[in-house]
Amino acid sequence: MTLRYLLVLSRPRFWFYLAGPVLVGAVFGADRLGDLLSVPVLALFAYFLVPANVFLYGINDVYDREIDAANPKKEGREARFEGQRAVPVAVTVCALVPLAFFPVLPAGAWPWLAAFLLLGAAYSAPPARFKTTPVLDSVSNGLYFAPGAAAYVALAGTQPPALAIAGGWLWTMGMHTFSAIPDIEPDRAAGIETTATVLGESRTYAYCGACWALSALAFGALDARLGALFSIYPALVLAVAITEADVSRAYWWFPAINTVVGALFTMGGLWALVYG
Repeated sequence: MTLRYLLVLSRPRFWFYLAGPVLVGAVFGADRLGDLLSVPVLALFAYFLVPANVFLYGINDVYDREIDAANPKKEGREARFEGQRAVPVAVTVCALVPLAFFPVLPAGAWPWLAAFLLLGAAYSAPPARFKTTPVLDSVSNGLYFAPGAAAYVALAGTQPPALAIAGGWLWTMGMHTFSAIPDIEPDRAAGIETTATVLGESRTYAYCGACWALSALAFGALDARLGALFSIYPALVLAVAITEADVSRAYWWFPAINTVVGALFTMGGLWALVYG
């Protein structure tokens, strides 16, 4: 029962939000196909697929216990934390797992693992609790870029291009803030401040559009095809804003959209890896 509870807590439908970037980073950091099955890549993928999600969402659930007591989502797709001792223990263990990676990862990857752990904890846990701090709630979600950067460094031996870091970080900022739009009124009612509650719906659309437009420009400066691929995001947020589509429904389009974009991104990297 404890293992099942921890798996539900880890939000399986979101597992690839952390594991997916590992694949992308590995593809673009590799020199040959065989590198993708190397020990560092397999270790990072395994960690970010499940344990990292237990760490990230476990901390979230512990510190959101009072808020989640009345959250209907906790009755179905997600687990409700009610003081189970296994959760802090599991979170601690999952935070320590990356220490085992140090012998097989280059030193340049370590800061990315540290960034993930520090931002993951600070997002939910006091005193920082970035999730209730406007702007920082958005910026701190660059933690989702960290797995990909660590995988890239593990194979390339160098840091990702600065434009790729900027593009990836800005994309995560836009995605996080867009996901907060449906929660504007509930968060305001609960007295929770976020970037979205401060800006309001219309200006939050503009903020997300700006983040995604800058992301597309950064990727486009690396490769025009990447810029074209990521330009779908500012176009989508503009379409939602102009048509006044139900943002609560539109938000659920994005897992599928992100999967398609991520697949195209990865396939492009594989094509370059195989055919030069």
